Amino acid sequence: MKGWHFFGTNQSLQLLEKEVSAVKKGYVLIKVKAAGICHSDVGVLNDKKWMKNIQYTPIIMGHEIAGVIIEVGEGVSGFEVGDRVGVCPVSKLGKSPGYGYDGGFAEYVSAPAIDLVRIPPNVTFKQAAVGTDAGMTSYHALFARGGAKIDMKIGIIGIGGLGENAARMAVIKGCDVYAVDIDPAARELAISLGVKEVYESTAQLTPHKCDLIVDFAGFGTTTEDAIEAVKKQGTVVLVGMGKLEATMSTSSIILKEISLKGSNGGTVEDIEAVYSLYASGQLNPTITEISFQQIPEGLDRLARNKVKGRLVAAID
Repeated sequence: MKGWHFFGTNQSLQLLEKEVSAVKKGYVLIKVKAAGICHSDVGVLNDKKWMKNIQYTPIIMGHEIAGVIIEVGEGVSGFEVGDRVGVCPVSKLGKSPGYGYDGGFAEYVSAPAIDLVRIPPNVTFKQAAVGTDAGMTSYHALFARGGAKIDMKIGIIGIGGLGENAARMAVIKGCDVYAVDIDPAARELAISLGVKEVYESTAQLTPHKCDLIVDFAGFGTTTEDAIEAVKKQGTVVLVGMGKLEATMSTSSIILKEISLKGSNGGTVEDIEAVYSLYASGQLNPTITEISFQQIPEGLDRLARNKVKGRLVAAID
């Protein structure tokens, strides 16, 4: 099979042939149909701090995977050849695709059956790939970590691939949603999702006294401003990793009794919930499609913030 291999920081991916290994006990072999491309992939390529997450090199990148099962290993139950599935990138076995084992920037991937989520008939492979990360991560940050519920006032920072999903999810659940993004096109998109108001700066959220602010940008100042803007005893959830360090006011956290939480990934159950929203037609993420051959180009476009919505490679 062909796959895009990662060798190290600041090195270009290489498209190499690799033999498809025998399917292990508890695993399935998937013909990849769609692979999402994420800002964390850009981080792995360009920032050596990400190397601590890579188990070995060379490794095939790609942690947002959707496809069709073509072989089932010993001991697998509940799935069979022909099933359409997404792969949860936060593996219950502790090794995630693209980091701990060969991922989805390839024609085939072998994944643990315990991490699979069945794709509903009316959900596309491209949507399913997006749902495994952007959808899952947004859902988990909002509901599992942030405790979002009906009638809450919620601020969403960054209407990109994750923030778009989160803003729409919160609207669907009956929350009053306020969005922040420096890009006019992103603010226009946010309005179309049903948010109440859009702003250029997180500080502009202050008058709304949000119960919860979720920072999908994570550029340091965004989190600092969220702490200042959220209401007393409110919650700030940090998801974005635009920068891996931040400076913030500990006095505001203490005096306002703010809950500051990190949110990383999610679960199979989160993906199932996202797929249900996709299947209902209420949630329809913006997707920019590229080919398998264009994956390196897509990563470069993403690094330069030249992608609308979520970037997905269609793999034939």
